[in-house]
Order: sequence, then C-alpha cells, then structure tokens
Amino acid sequence: MMNITPVVKQLLIINIIFFLGSMYVPVAQAYFPLYYIDNDMFRPWQFLTHMFMHGGFAHIFFNMFALYSFGSALEHFWGGKKFLFFYISCGLGAALLHTLVNYAQIYYLIHEVAQLNLSKTDLHLLLNMDYVAVFDANGHMLPGKIKTILDGAHCTQEQFNAVQQAYAVSKPAVVGASGAIYGLLAAFAFMFPNAELGIMFIPIPVKAKYFVPGLLTLDLFLGFNGQSIFGAGSTGIAHFAHIGGALTGFIMMWMWKKNQFNDKRWN
Repeated sequence: MMNITPVVKQLLIINIIFFLGSMYVPVAQAYFPLYYIDNDMFRPWQFLTHMFMHGGFAHIFFNMFALYSFGSALEHFWGGKKFLFFYISCGLGAALLHTLVNYAQIYYLIHEVAQLNLSKTDLHLLLNMDYVAVFDANGHMLPGKIKTILDGAHCTQEQFNAVQQAYAVSKPAVVGASGAIYGLLAAFAFMFPNAELGIMFIPIPVKAKYFVPGLLTLDLFLGFNGQSIFGAGSTGIAHFAHIGGALTGFIMMWMWKKNQFNDKRWN
C-alpha cells in the first residue's frame, strides 16, 4: 500500500475540516456549495469551494478514499505542485460543464414560454421564488408578485409547468470533490492502463483501462435517474460534473503527453 503523499494529505484534512465545520456552522451551506449562476445564492468563489463540501458521511468517505487511492499514486510521479494544479483544474472543469448543462436546460425551458414576453427581472424572480410560500394548503396560488406576473402574462398551466421545471434545475446546489476525483481516475487510467484494481463487490481485479470507462458509462446512466457513484446526483444531472472532471483530466493528460518532449514540458 502506497504511503499518503503530502498534498493528498492536506486535501484530505481540508475536506474533513469543511465537512465537520459545515455541521457546526450551518451558514456554510449557504455560501460554499455551487449554485446556478442566476440563483440569488450564487457567489463566484463557489466554483472552488463546492469541491470541499460534501452531502453526508458516505459521500465524503468514498470521495476521500478515491483521493487517497489514486491521488497518492499520481502525486508520487508528478510532484505536489503539478498534482494540485491538475486536481483543482478538474474540479473547475467539472463545475463549468455542470453549469453549462444547467444553462442549456434552463434556456430551452424558458424558450418554450418566450411568448409570455417576460422581462429579465420577472424571469429572475420566477427562478428564485419560494414555491412553498406561493401556494396555500389547497394548492391555490396566493396573491403576490408571482401571481401578478403570471396573470399579467396570461400564463397557461403548461407554460407554468415549464417555468417550474426551469426552477427545479436552477435551485439545487452542487457539492463534492467528485468532479476532481473523476479527473484523477481518468489520469490514472491514462498513465497506468493495465494496472489491475481490486474493486469492492467485484470478485476479480479489473484493469484501469476498462474500469474507468465502465464507471463513467455507469455513472452517466445512473445520473439520468438521479443517482451517481462518487457523489450526490439528486437533480439527475450532477453526472455531467463527473463527466466534466474526467474530460478535463483526459484533455490535460493528452496535452501533457503531446508536449512532454518539447520546451512546454512541466518540470
């Protein structure tokens, strides 16, 4: 078993501090997870801080186990600075793809109600409304800004359903190191394709070049059903963060391999 490397050790400590700290300082749940860019809770630093937040013990355990297992091997060959750059880059790439997918979905849904001629201010309000407070116990919409906007636009039930779907995409926050972890998995398979991995619940070793593509395929399938492997996927699309992390990792590995014998090499 490989000894834990310095940067991996520091990342483990930071993740655990964030996890325990968020339990005792609940306000962290409002400022550190990654929210959609048009959400009132969004802050630019969340692209970085979300990868140190986790949704539960199982979530952080499996992510940190993967960080230790694959991260230590990569840091051993790369060194701390290159490993940290790679890890953070994959996390940012994961967040970027997740955000772009959310944007595309919301744009498509809002386009369906374009005939309502809602202003940007109205759309922002609709995507940030508290649906619990908008309806009474009988399911009737209460008087207020939301009802005024929708009545003034002559919104139909079908159009309101599209607005609700857009809200469902924009509202949830994303947490976890999963995107960065998937980047490490891609790099490990790139560097050690024939390494045999002992996988939990699988009785025989699996080579990395088969395990990682298989994991990505499985996570993508489960993600469409609101589930995932190394992270929470409650919205059904968090898997795109995992794919984004793996894709970023693969692209970086391909570029480094391509440039390893010229003056652009990272020493």
